[in-house]
Amino acid sequence: MCIAAFAWQVHPLFPFLLLQNRDEYHNRPTKQVAWWEGGDILGGRDEVAGGTWLACSREGRVAFLTNVLELHNLPEAKSRGDLPVLFLESTKTPKEFAEELITEAHQYNGFNLIVADISSKSMVYVSNRPKGEPIAVQEVSPGIHVLSNAKLDSPWHKAQRLGPSFKEQLCQYGKGEVHVKDMLKMLMRDTVKADESKLPHICSLDWEFNLSSIFVEVDTPLGPYGTRSTAALTIKASGEVSFLEMFLDKNTWKEKTVSYYIRRPKS
Repeated sequence: MCIAAFAWQVHPLFPFLLLQNRDEYHNRPTKQVAWWEGGDILGGRDEVAGGTWLACSREGRVAFLTNVLELHNLPEAKSRGDLPVLFLESTKTPKEFAEELITEAHQYNGFNLIVADISSKSMVYVSNRPKGEPIAVQEVSPGIHVLSNAKLDSPWHKAQRLGPSFKEQLCQYGKGEVHVKDMLKMLMRDTVKADESKLPHICSLDWEFNLSSIFVEVDTPLGPYGTRSTAALTIKASGEVSFLEMFLDKNTWKEKTVSYYIRRPKS
């Protein structure tokens, strides 16, 4: 399902700072964060469908998504993990990409997608849910935001726990350096679940209850499901990018950091 908290254009050192948990079946083949073939896209990769949930490019473009919680998914739908890749491989502005996506957004199961270009300070949110409503395309305003499994900044239990805590931690650091690894460990391992009254009542209450925490752990007939990757993606005003991922590898938590500088356009 995934959840992400991010600060956009509000910190003097970091125009973009994101924390994200990826929830998935533990046995689903996945590659850890690395440069993809060709060397222009950095991110983890789903080895089943070939897409990603969070990635960035050497040009300073970023894309990440979460699934929308719903009762039924269409098995023949296109893979949502392709959407970040399509943006990162394109030269379209975030708004252009989002507006072109409107015509085919119905071919995917429910998604929330954020695409951003750091150099132009442009970030756009796209969602194809709720069903029957026009595709949501909106510029993301500077500020602190949380994306869970409904619309951007929806007041779900896990979002309401993560958002204020994330803001509080950033405020404690003030205008200086931010220790993102400490923030990851403090904020993204939260296993507190929602009261039944706070659940969205979309599908099975047991399933919703198990997914209601920031960090998810649940046994299913198909094997363990839950948070198997926790990432921090930071981009400094200087153009320095740091992608830290803590990930499960054969039931052991490991970590990897990849850093680089945004490639400046040739004059």
